[in-house]
Amino acid sequence: MKLAKLISATVIVGASAMAAQSALAYGAGDVFVRGDVSKTDSAASGKYDDDTGWTGGIGYMATDKLGVELNTSDRTKFENENTGASFKARPYSLLAQYYPLGGTDAKVQPYVGGGMTYVRFNGENSNQQSIDSSAWGWTGQAGVDLNVTNNWALNGFAQYTDVSAQQSGDSGHLDLNPLTVGGGVTYRF
Repeated sequence: MKLAKLISATVIVGASAMAAQSALAYGAGDVFVRGDVSKTDSAASGKYDDDTGWTGGIGYMATDKLGVELNTSDRTKFENENTGASFKARPYSLLAQYYPLGGTDAKVQPYVGGGMTYVRFNGENSNQQSIDSSAWGWTGQAGVDLNVTNNWALNGFAQYTDVSAQQSGDSGHLDLNPLTVGGGVTYRF
């Protein structure tokens, strides 16, 4: 009798452990949301302030390894210490993502992504020039999720956007090229 109970308990514990491991797998049809604290550093000419804020996104796994994410962040303030000019920018990025370990029960799920970013400019404060209201650029992303439970993961990422702000007159464009680095949580449905 004791052996039967021991075997039953072992089977139940083993099945539960296997179910919990397979539930960690990223798979087709999963929907996820991310919330991160992030820091943005611009490579713009002149001295522009770095900015700390939030980044958030929502995504969908089309297959075990391929997903798509729409993300945005807090408005980033760019202030040129040389001219006193400043403006704010808010990016909206649509990215295709590749998860090399998707479909497996790996607790660590790295990913890379690429796509387009639309940036909306506002809050301009300049006596010399004006900035066009929006711009488009391309974006590259690398990140990792560390699964803590079936639904929750810790997230870290770096995202680079190649975008320019068009200035009025003959001033041309201002290459912003922000690099955003952040960390937070991912919740998967």
